[in-house]
Amino acid sequence: MNTMQPSTLHTAYSYGRTYRGPVTTAIFDWAGTVLDFGCIAPVDAFRQCFASAGVPISEAEARAPMGAAKREHIVAILRMPDVQSRWKAHHGVQSNEGDVDALYAEFLRVDERNVARYSDLIPGALDSLAALRARGIRIGSTTGYPREVMNNLLPIASDKGYRPDHCCTVSDVSRGRPFPDMCLDNAIALGAPDVRACVVVDDSPTGLESGLAAGMWTVGIAASGNEVGLSLADWQALDDDGRRSRLEPARQRLARTGAHYVIDSIADLLPVIDAIETRLAAGEKA
Repeated sequence: MNTMQPSTLHTAYSYGRTYRGPVTTAIFDWAGTVLDFGCIAPVDAFRQCFASAGVPISEAEARAPMGAAKREHIVAILRMPDVQSRWKAHHGVQSNEGDVDALYAEFLRVDERNVARYSDLIPGALDSLAALRARGIRIGSTTGYPREVMNNLLPIASDKGYRPDHCCTVSDVSRGRPFPDMCLDNAIALGAPDVRACVVVDDSPTGLESGLAAGMWTVGIAASGNEVGLSLADWQALDDDGRRSRLEPARQRLARTGAHYVIDSIADLLPVIDAIETRLAAGEKA
């Protein structure tokens, strides 16, 4: 009698599932992407909270970790060797968790005022958003701001005409950027049929990395965002050479994330949506 047991066969199958439908969901960051040209509000708040602690930081130091949750952003600033050296020189000891808590509390206090002060929509935003809605595309949003900040900003934005269909803050998920959690939350909340039907629009590398981690199309915002980091008035005051000198490094930093497209502002988004839909119809994957 044959007592040998039949062997278990392991067969590898090739399966290529393709989504050929249209874009159904556009997921936007806030500051530097839809409103607050130059991402001024959080930068000013970070600089003010560090100055109040006796350790002024530069604009470049304030901008470097942009896209992260704001408390983590403060931690990242404190980890910068030059900042930590100045902190120790002023306070006599290295920073600790209590210092992070105090800085974060001060950041929230200042930013509550700043989100109202720097809340103008980026030129062309309402036209682009209206065009997306006319095509049946739902509008989602993600942000490194905690929910308490967004409770102030959402009604301000609404009064200016911007009302996303869903807003996921870093307070609403277990992991912020560069993890995919906030993007996936939007896809679920807005009923996206496939992550490849979603387009993430963000001005920070970590925001783009979050969209890529979620398997979505990604569009970087250069001119109006944190990477150029100029107010609308300062940007408009530059000549063509001045703009080019700022734009090219910003575009390169965003492109290095692997972003599918990099544009100057939300006003330039519609041709990119057309291009993505053409690629989807051809069976391309994000």
